[in-house]
Order: sequence, then structure tokens, then C-alpha cells
Amino acid sequence: MAATKTILIVDDDVELSDGLRVVLERQGFRVIQARDGVQGKQMVYQQRPDLVILDMMMPRMGGYPVLEHFKDKADAPPIIMITANEGSRHKAYAEYLGVIDYIRKPFAMERLLEAVERGLSKRPQSPEKTCDTAKDEEE
Repeated sequence: MAATKTILIVDDDVELSDGLRVVLERQGFRVIQARDGVQGKQMVYQQRPDLVILDMMMPRMGGYPVLEHFKDKADAPPIIMITANEGSRHKAYAEYLGVIDYIRKPFAMERLLEAVERGLSKRPQSPEKTCDTAKDEEE
């Protein structure tokens, strides 16, 4: 039997985050949640999720600084960015920083589930600069 995949949702919108959690848990995933980018970064190191769903705009730390932090870490989890932002420059920057998908709110749940399945099939392989190394450098 395959191990249950863990998905981290990083979003300050409690209703949306809880709704996503319920849907993903019904799909058989283990779901953990963070309310801002600071907590989200910590949970990536502590929990080692298989995939992250990341909001762009949050208090304390938004999605872009999180993406910037994990950009060159080969063992970072795949990240899907969700946002209400319409700007194409924002999408281009998120893609440059390595998101596997950029989904504008509101979105169909099927759209997100397809992105999750794609993301889980693209788990990073050979570490160059790893999350463990980066964590050690920050301490």
C-alpha cells in the first residue's frame, strides 16, 4: 500500500483553507495547515510535506518570499500558488520562482485536484542545495 501523501495548505483565509482540507482529506491525503508564510516555511522543514498549496497574499509573510526561499532547494516540495491576483507579471514571477501551477481564485475544485495530482507526480529528485542544508545555514 502506498504511503499517504501529505499536503500543506498555507493560507490565511480560514474558510478556504478548511474547505480545501476537507476536500483533500476525502481524496485520501493527509492535510496540514499554516496561516502565513512564516509558519508555512517552518512546517515545510518540520513536516516534510509532499506538496504545498500556497496563497500569495498573507500577513507576516506572503507567498513570494516563501517561493524565493525554496527556489534553489532541490528537495523543496512542489508548490501550487493560489491567488485572487489577476496580474500576468505576478504569474510570470511565480513561475520563474518554480511554482508547478498558478491558480486564480475563485477556481473549480477539479482544477486544483488536477494540479495536486500533477504536482505529486513531479516530486524533486537529486539534491543540490537541500532544505536541510538551508535550515542549517539559517541557524
